[in-house]
Amino acid sequence: MITTAFCFSVFGIGGLVLAFIIFPAQRLFENNPVKQKLKARKTVHYCFKLFVSLMHLLGAIRFHVNDKAQIESLKGQLILANHPSLIDVVVLISVIKNADCVVKAHLFKNPFVRGVIKSTGYISNDDPQELLRECEQSLQTGNNLIVFPEGTRTEPHKKLKFKRGAANIAIRCNAPITTFLIKMKPNTLTKGTPWYKVAPYQAHFTMRLTSQQFNCATYDSDMPAMQSRQLTKDLQHYFTQELKNI
Repeated sequence: MITTAFCFSVFGIGGLVLAFIIFPAQRLFENNPVKQKLKARKTVHYCFKLFVSLMHLLGAIRFHVNDKAQIESLKGQLILANHPSLIDVVVLISVIKNADCVVKAHLFKNPFVRGVIKSTGYISNDDPQELLRECEQSLQTGNNLIVFPEGTRTEPHKKLKFKRGAANIAIRCNAPITTFLIKMKPNTLTKGTPWYKVAPYQAHFTMRLTSQQFNCATYDSDMPAMQSRQLTKDLQHYFTQELKNI
């Protein structure tokens, strides 16, 4: 528990340092708002790398990430992953270059992360129409856009339940999809569990890039809503089956 508390403290303080010192300093040397966001995202990418390494080194969690070389070559992909733990997005951003992500609107009010979210230009899920516009723009500029189809963390011992938001982005933006499978054993930092309730033994975080292809063009319908519904069903079935093999 002490190790976990230390790591959470580092994360929170790190967010404040980035928001009030690092990012303002970067803006002094770069006037272009687009380049400011790119620099901020690159900084977060490397900071999350350090944070994941710290957790691994301290023995809080052991991380196993496959296909790192292939992951680093991703560009302009809609990244879809299941969401078992609190640190999923941290690990994804730490290994994926040019990562953008959709975040819950209430996080813009969180004092520890709102400065980072605003500086990086991460996308709020507050306004559906604005969300789609920003997602399409992000993908077209070559960013890898991270979205969790569940919309929230998986509840332990319950079936996956995907919402249509991720599929809606994929269909309406005609986005190429890349999927990641994430497994945390034993369940740690899950939905409804306080951060200080650590596992009785060391947790192992496993993340794997899959080869499964989901081509939006194959969902033949004149109605995007029907396409999104079918893609959501297919994604949920695929993730449910594949997670049994990790």
